[in-house]
Amino acid sequence: MGDKTHAHPGAAGRAVTADHPASVRNVVLVGPSGSGKTTLVEALALTAGAVNRAGRVEDGGTVSDHDDIEHRQHRSVQLSLVPVEWDGIKVNLLDTPGYADFVGELRAGLRAADAALFVVSAADGVDGATRMVWEECQAVGMPRAIVVTHLESARADFEEMTRVCAEAFGADDPDAVLPLYLPLRGPAGADGHAPVTGLVGLLSRKLFDYSPGERKESEPGEDQLPTLEGARDRLIEGIIAESEDETLMDRYLGGEQVDVKTLIEDLERAVARGTFHPVLAAAPAAEGARQGLGTVELLELITRGFPTPFEHPLPDVTGIDGTPRELTPCDTEGPLVAEVVKTSSDPYVGRLSLVRVFSGTLRPDDTVHVSGHGLADRGHEDHDVDEKTGALSMAFGKQQRPVDRAVAGDLVCVAKLGRAETGDTLSAKDDPLLMAPWRMPDPLLPLAIQAHSKPDEDKLSLGLSRLVAEDPTMRLEQNQDTHQVVLWCLGEAHADVALERLRSRYGVQVDVVPHKVPLRETFAGKAAGRGRHVKQSGGHGQYAICEIEVEPLPGGSGIEFVDKVVGGAVPRQFIPSVEKGVRAQAAKGVAAGHPLVDVRVTLLDGKSHSVDSSDAAFQTAGALALREAAAEARIHLLEPVAEVAVLVPDDYVGAVMSDLSTRRGRVLGTEQTGAGRTLIRAEVPEFEIGRYAIDLRSLSHGTASFSRAYARHEPMPPQVAEKLREQDGETL
Repeated sequence: MGDKTHAHPGAAGRAVTADHPASVRNVVLVGPSGSGKTTLVEALALTAGAVNRAGRVEDGGTVSDHDDIEHRQHRSVQLSLVPVEWDGIKVNLLDTPGYADFVGELRAGLRAADAALFVVSAADGVDGATRMVWEECQAVGMPRAIVVTHLESARADFEEMTRVCAEAFGADDPDAVLPLYLPLRGPAGADGHAPVTGLVGLLSRKLFDYSPGERKESEPGEDQLPTLEGARDRLIEGIIAESEDETLMDRYLGGEQVDVKTLIEDLERAVARGTFHPVLAAAPAAEGARQGLGTVELLELITRGFPTPFEHPLPDVTGIDGTPRELTPCDTEGPLVAEVVKTSSDPYVGRLSLVRVFSGTLRPDDTVHVSGHGLADRGHEDHDVDEKTGALSMAFGKQQRPVDRAVAGDLVCVAKLGRAETGDTLSAKDDPLLMAPWRMPDPLLPLAIQAHSKPDEDKLSLGLSRLVAEDPTMRLEQNQDTHQVVLWCLGEAHADVALERLRSRYGVQVDVVPHKVPLRETFAGKAAGRGRHVKQSGGHGQYAICEIEVEPLPGGSGIEFVDKVVGGAVPRQFIPSVEKGVRAQAAKGVAAGHPLVDVRVTLLDGKSHSVDSSDAAFQTAGALALREAAAEARIHLLEPVAEVAVLVPDDYVGAVMSDLSTRRGRVLGTEQTGAGRTLIRAEVPEFEIGRYAIDLRSLSHGTASFSRAYARHEPMPPQVAEKLREQDGETL
């Protein structure tokens, strides 16, 4: 970290492999959309020699070429892996989307990684959503470093950005977030802005100039030393404190000059423990340059300061029957335990699964056991099946470069796992195991779709099943009440990508239709009805008469049928027929076509004919009686009410509660959850929260989340029911 000037990059054009977990680093890049994560990955790949000076790989594409949708949308929409080599270490760079709709891809990246680089723009600062991800990483002790980008912006101020990062990420201990290097600026241009041309290493006291196109080391000038020494003293104190090296602290406070090698060892220890978070600066290489500013320093930090997979806690592992299993982390000779962190379709090689190997060694053509449990609520049925793996490869842009194995701790692409879905566990067929799935966000934005044409209808089911298998943050629902196919997504951009993939990848055109909320009907008071079904058309006729009384019941009671016929007015064998007719009509509705619920139907009297009465006739009479009773009664329209829990920063509590009240919500209570957040519990009609996932994100600037669960159906206010009638042309 500043104590050397050059490292041996990996050669472009070959697959980067690892023979041992100690030679692997898995790093996920985290940050808001537009912060420069993908650009940084490309700059690191250039410096490491994975691409040429034009930023191209062997096939002529860029290392970040992955999905045509990303090019059309001008943003990342999926997790992507870019492996590079630096100083004999394989670095798996996991680039994640920054847009909130694709947080599922971010969580998959966090699962696969052992450390995180938080990428923040000097022009935009740190947003609330990035703070929340930082807190998640902090809760599990994941090592983190911060990279400041967009230093070329006229508003860029590295020193101010470091202060902002310390405030945002080091609230409990600002001295745990400190820069390792200070930017060196060149002469100011005509606009008065002085570009960053190099870095000054605080520990090494060396100047690293990138203006020639590659990193050149020299000594800092006398005028730079005062600023350097002040920042250096604070950095050394922070490193020693966070590494908990008490002996070294005593020596340092006693005035002893601590050698750079010892300081770097303490820095590496503090970073790997997740207690110290260095701030670095980075910028892409200028045209024709071989190295981007700060990329060498960043690769040194990753390979020397970030932990090996040995230090990554193994997620809970059980047998498929739920029996706990204790495994040695990252044992290349141990039982095979791997996890599918991403599933995608490649036009040339078919289905590809990005897999993190946690134990054992995975090889091509292995027969593995594929276990998927615990995602039934997302439309993923539990499954256990044996499959044969296809080729193993490393992705470089649109190329797949073959490898002969993947050891514990490494990431690899596996072909031809036709049944494996994102989140599934791969294990040995004779020792099937299961890893606990990672926490995934709930999709809460409904997208109702229907096939555009008959050919599309034939392909729709397969296309949707593959889409959901690839992305467990989507949920597929076949609503039995509204008869709609509903794809639940995380937001509008997520929905747009789903529709685009259905069209471009699976050849299915669909139409988006208004999402229907499942309504119910009930009687507002008692009513009587007479069903008369008498027909004579030569030969065998039809004859059935029944008289019923209908009265409302408490919510959740369903349909209750009571027989109070006396004297055999309705023969015993036809009483079930009346009930069947009543229930069939109730399922169809009696006013606006919504199922009738929460009523007691009492059969009081009736008439029959010895020859013409039949089961079918009394079913028809029962249905007619219920319709007649409804015609004489006031019918309430019942709407579903959801119990909503909103977790929101304290600054937005008032705005969220006010918004809930405009949605006819009833706040049940609030409670503090710590870390400056409040949990708001409320009951809100489902009619009012169809787009709440989008509206809440806007209201809270992406810092709030919510969950919803069905509570009950209750009467819709008359004015709302009337408005609905006008919209739908229904007669309520």
